[in-house]
Amino acid sequence: MATEATSKKRGVLFDVDGTLIDSSYFHAMAWWQAFRREGLDVEMSAIHRRVGMGGDRLIQSLVPEPSDDLQENLRSSHSAVFSTFWPALRTFESARDLLAACSEAGLAVGLASSAQDRDLEVSRRLLDAGSSIDAWTSSNDAKESKPAPDILEACLEKLHLEPQDVVFVGDAVWDVKAGSAIGVPVIALTCGGISEAELRDAGAAEVYDNPRHLLENLEGSLIGKLA
Repeated sequence: MATEATSKKRGVLFDVDGTLIDSSYFHAMAWWQAFRREGLDVEMSAIHRRVGMGGDRLIQSLVPEPSDDLQENLRSSHSAVFSTFWPALRTFESARDLLAACSEAGLAVGLASSAQDRDLEVSRRLLDAGSSIDAWTSSNDAKESKPAPDILEACLEKLHLEPQDVVFVGDAVWDVKAGSAIGVPVIALTCGGISEAELRDAGAAEVYDNPRHLLENLEGSLIGKLA
């Protein structure tokens, strides 16, 4: 997956859900239904604010001392419900063009996703970005989920790059924290539903509305400076 990236000295890592694919609220709905199936009444807003965390951390932050069986049931239900939303998923406007522009600028492009393999495959088909993507990760590539930086480190390894060589583009506070943990500057997008103020407070270096807004300002952004 990363054979073409080995000759590229710098790169851009992208989160997928909520950053390139308009899926954050579908994930919130899937978790909400999963909690309801287990008799747990969790507010949707509380779930949405945690989307972007690993599922294990999301559950533990909302349910006091969940048993192993409950956690497994919740994760399974979330996965099953979310799969029913696949036909409704769409890319954000210009997401594919943004990936292509980064690649054409000579930057390696990695999808630093912690999604399950089957969900990531759906997203990759939707993006239809072909050779613009040099490497990608899934939940199988990380021991610890975001805000731990494991998934970023896994993507860097596949691209044969170091933290100082890249910029990370995400949409959640957890993305910003993961990048900050290893010294990777983060460009945050508000299209996942988190406000600019929260993203900047978390340490985002730049904030844009969505992939189209970032693409329109690419030359003057951290990505343009990196290229």
